[in-house]
Amino acid sequence: MRGVMRGALPGLIAVALLSAGCTAEADGPDDGAPPESQASSLTACPEQAGVEASGAERLPALSLDCPGGGSLDLAQAPGVPMVVNLWGSWCPPCREEMPILQEFSEVAGNQVRLVGVISKDGLPQGESFAQDAGVTFPSAFDGKGRLMAELGVNVLPYTYFVDADGALVHTEAGPVESVDELRGLVAEHLGVQL
Repeated sequence: MRGVMRGALPGLIAVALLSAGCTAEADGPDDGAPPESQASSLTACPEQAGVEASGAERLPALSLDCPGGGSLDLAQAPGVPMVVNLWGSWCPPCREEMPILQEFSEVAGNQVRLVGVISKDGLPQGESFAQDAGVTFPSAFDGKGRLMAELGVNVLPYTYFVDADGALVHTEAGPVESVDELRGLVAEHLGVQL
């Protein structure tokens, strides 16, 4: 019995990882903002503080286009605490988590900025899913998964908590289960009571 358990352990770990999140495809679709003539159903990314992020640990210095307008520059301080959620339309846990994120964005108002990053996905697929899910918070587009590669992430969803100065203060692997859980993480790691 013990030998069987030892041999089954790697398989059980793989199943647990897959059930906790989605594995990204090896080669994602091409990056690219929508053509100028095509309007996006996604919200524009908010303006940032315009100063370089500070802090011991930061998100990689990437700039990602937002199909709704503007860009998300991870090298700049957001000016307010920010939650960055990496998601893909192809990821079942991301789909289940999306209503929680949407509700959180409504509760957070201007106290905490929520920004999604459509990762290793096609823009039409990401936009369609966001529209169907009623997403109103902004999402940047990272079709090739550059941010995932920089962070060493191959499973979605992932959520990053960034303070107003741009310091990465917490990483949450896998989906959050409720708005209350997300509010608790924001209170604990960003010091904001919602």
